[in-house]
Amino acid sequence: MRVKPFKGIRPPRELAERIASRPYDVLNSDEAREEAKGNAYSLYHIIKPEIDFPAGTDEHSPAVYDRAVIHFNRFRADGWLVQDDREQYYIYAQTMNGKTQYGLVVCAYVGDYQAGKIKKHELTRCDKEEDRMKHVRNCNANIEPVFFAYPDHATLDELVARHTQTAPEYDFVARPENFRHTFWTVTDEADIARITEAFASIPSLYIADGHHRSAAAARVGVEKARQNPHHRGNEEYNYFMAVCFPASQLTIIDYNRLVKDLNGLSDDAFLQALAKNFTVEPKGNELFKPVRPHQFSLYLSGNGYALTAKEGTCDKEDPIGCLDVTLSSNLILDEILGIKDLRTDQRVDFVGGIRGPGELKRRVDSGEMRMALALYPVSMQQIIRIADSGNIMPPKTTWFEPKLRSGLVIHSLAEPLA
Repeated sequence: MRVKPFKGIRPPRELAERIASRPYDVLNSDEAREEAKGNAYSLYHIIKPEIDFPAGTDEHSPAVYDRAVIHFNRFRADGWLVQDDREQYYIYAQTMNGKTQYGLVVCAYVGDYQAGKIKKHELTRCDKEEDRMKHVRNCNANIEPVFFAYPDHATLDELVARHTQTAPEYDFVARPENFRHTFWTVTDEADIARITEAFASIPSLYIADGHHRSAAAARVGVEKARQNPHHRGNEEYNYFMAVCFPASQLTIIDYNRLVKDLNGLSDDAFLQALAKNFTVEPKGNELFKPVRPHQFSLYLSGNGYALTAKEGTCDKEDPIGCLDVTLSSNLILDEILGIKDLRTDQRVDFVGGIRGPGELKRRVDSGEMRMALALYPVSMQQIIRIADSGNIMPPKTTWFEPKLRSGLVIHSLAEPLA
């Protein structure tokens, strides 16, 4: 893989916690407006600039994208974001529930994305790609990183372990999640060269989170190359910012389903229909977390059930067909409930497991939803297997936690000053 160091644009140490934000796509405009309230430094003013307009403003209007540029320029002019004076790599650690994962912040090569060496496991939507393209194009920067995984590599492990024994640039616990975020710079020329060489020996990177941001950044790079009559191939726009973690360190949590109705079935008729492909076991009045693949947790009318897929319900050699999300989509949502397209059907909603089973139970008990289905999370090995085979996972399959904080470092597409 081809990666390079870069002159990051980042906050002074005393402002890092106030500037850093959750990614643009994990909260809506109202939630971002609330989180940024009273904090002029919040990156939400750049990545979700609609918060500075009246509620209900179209977040995709030209004025909103223009406001992002105004704020980005102001943050830099006011010294809230400052560009490093030389190219370097960065190390970004996240700690959740006592477990820490260590990522290297690099600039990944657009050509590797185009060639399929940066592998994806999800489809993207054109409207979402276009939104992020406009943001990258207007700001002329990758304001937010994408989230990659790479096969574990001893050289990178050793280098990261050594650098993280030194004093960090940033170290804070972010609200509301209470996850710790720690950040170091790698400025030693020999270590920079070792990182570049180590990545060159890795055949593929895998997009964990940020498929739309990756696609948008690559498209902007291609666009800029086409528009530049003096294109050389080493310009900054040929690269986009990514945080790369060893695959073994990543945590994937469950991504669960809520359904508004039972397609005209009574509770008893629905449970009888489930018995065709699942062993159905009552579990009292709580929603439990599945403990193994092919086990599902159903919550219906105040009662919990364990659903265990029967032998023969999937081909174990089929990397897509044997996923729990495929089983539940085909044998429950489609076959019984008539939900054919998870991307468009308004009867189904999705909740990341970070919210806990209580959120699923609450939405069913409130009457908003008719039933909840909790899934066992996919593994990183399954994601890699599917990406390597050129297949795409079904919608709403993976949920990685913790999410990257945006604003700790930014990559400018403008050529660095000599």
